[in-house]
Amino acid sequence: MNVVITGASKGIGKALALAFAAEGANLLLCSRNETVLNATAKEIAAQYPSIKIKCKAADLSIKTAAQGFGLWVLSQTDSIDILVNNAGLFIPGNVYDEEDGSVEQMMNTNFYSAYHLTRVLLLKMIEKKAGHIFNVCSVASLKAYKDGGSYSISKFALMGFSKNLRQELMPFNIKVTGVYPGAVMTDSWKGFDNSNKRIMEASDIATMVVAASKLTPQAVVEDIVIRPQLGDL
Repeated sequence: MNVVITGASKGIGKALALAFAAEGANLLLCSRNETVLNATAKEIAAQYPSIKIKCKAADLSIKTAAQGFGLWVLSQTDSIDILVNNAGLFIPGNVYDEEDGSVEQMMNTNFYSAYHLTRVLLLKMIEKKAGHIFNVCSVASLKAYKDGGSYSISKFALMGFSKNLRQELMPFNIKVTGVYPGAVMTDSWKGFDNSNKRIMEASDIATMVVAASKLTPQAVVEDIVIRPQLGDL
C-alpha cells in the first residue's frame, strides 16, 4: 500500500505517517521544511525499517510546486492507494482586521494545494478505479467562529472540494473522506497548557483516518468529525 501525505513533518501529518507505517504502508511524504521532513522520515524508518519512505520538500501553496510534487509522486510509483491532503496554515484574525494577503495565503495553502495536487494524481487513481482521498478540513469548515476569518473561509472551500470530489468519483470506486478535527495539540496551539488533557492529540486523528481506510470497497466514511470530549474551545 502506498500512502501520500502532505504537511507530513509534524503534527497531524506526522501522526498519520506513523500510523500508516504501523500498518506496513510505504510512504511518500511532503512538507515545506526539508530538514524537519528528513528528520521525521529518519525517525519513522528507525521504527519501521521494512517499509519504504520517500520524501520531497515543497511549498504546496505555490501551484507549480503542488503540481511538481504530484508529478514526482507519479515518477516514484504507479500505484497511489491513499492521498491525505493535510498541508495547512492558520493565521488568526477576522475578515475586517486581518492583515492584507491573509486570505490568499490560507486559500493557497489550505485549499489550492489540495486542489492542484489531487488533480495531478487523480488520473492514475481513475485508471485503476481504486483509491481513497482524505482531506483534512477542520470544525472551522462547519461553523464560523471568532478569529477564524480567512482560515475558516479556506476550510469551507476544502469541505466543498471534498463533497464535490465524493460525488464525481463514485463511478470510479474512489473514496473521499472529509476530516474535521477540533482542537488538536499541534503548532497551532503552541504554548497551550494541555496538562489537563483538554484538547486532543494528533494520534487521535490518525487513528480515525486509518480505521476509515480499512473498510470494505463498498463502504465509505464520508465525514470524520472529531472534537475534544469537553467540546470546542
